[in-house]
Amino acid sequence: MQYRSRLKLVLTLALMAGTGLSSAAMAQACTPLAQIQPSQLVSPGKLQLAINPTLPPQQFVDQKGELQGLNVELGNEIAKRLCLEMAFVRMDFPPMIPALQASRFDGIHTGMFWTEPRSKLFYLVPYALQAISIAVPANSALKLASPDDLAGKSVVIEVNTYQERWLRSLSDELVAKGKPAIVIRGFTTATEAMTALRAGQGDAAALLDYMAVDVTRRGMVRTELFRLGGAPSAMAFREKGVAEAVAKALTSMREDGSYGKLFDRFGLTPLPADEPFAIRGTGPT
Repeated sequence: MQYRSRLKLVLTLALMAGTGLSSAAMAQACTPLAQIQPSQLVSPGKLQLAINPTLPPQQFVDQKGELQGLNVELGNEIAKRLCLEMAFVRMDFPPMIPALQASRFDGIHTGMFWTEPRSKLFYLVPYALQAISIAVPANSALKLASPDDLAGKSVVIEVNTYQERWLRSLSDELVAKGKPAIVIRGFTTATEAMTALRAGQGDAAALLDYMAVDVTRRGMVRTELFRLGGAPSAMAFREKGVAEAVAKALTSMREDGSYGKLFDRFGLTPLPADEPFAIRGTGPT
């Protein structure tokens, strides 16, 4: 009995030692494309990015409750090339910016549009292009030849987004022309906006192009106007070193072709090949 106990102890210690050696070997085998100082991350060794998984096919939750989409796969690959553990923080978009300012996570990766004001708050790295489409319910009789046809119409949007700012600017232009203003109805997420549209709470919806393509393909809406406005989507980071490392990872993906293949698979628009991946804007001053 004593022999068996000793044998069990020896085998347990051997297994623990072997696991330790294996983990150390794996850690040594990973060479990051760029070094990130532990102090530059909220949790050393882990890249934590906020994401709003309500925008298929860019980011969504599948039937098993798991994150899927282009941004998810892109984030995972970036973390892998930087030898970091990827950790997505799920939350709605409106609180993301104040939460990043409070250092709750390392960055935002949710298809956020690049804007000059945002580029002064954080280190922004553009990684894709986005534009706006106007969709109507599939059975709607409404026809739109141009954005001006939205005058006097009720349009649903996700609040605190590029779509909202673009739509409000368009409404101001219409009023200046002597036309009725657009009735803008905001919702916390794009999914809620789509639900409201289908429930008859709006005449149309202002959506990001990729979402309009997805819901049109599924027969939920009919897209009337494509590629309006337009701006780069960017990841936002609180630390310059982390942003620079992510830019290097994206550059390596472009060079080996995995970046282009990923965007082709999801039908989204990549950043033009002549535009380098880099911080755009001054960053925090």
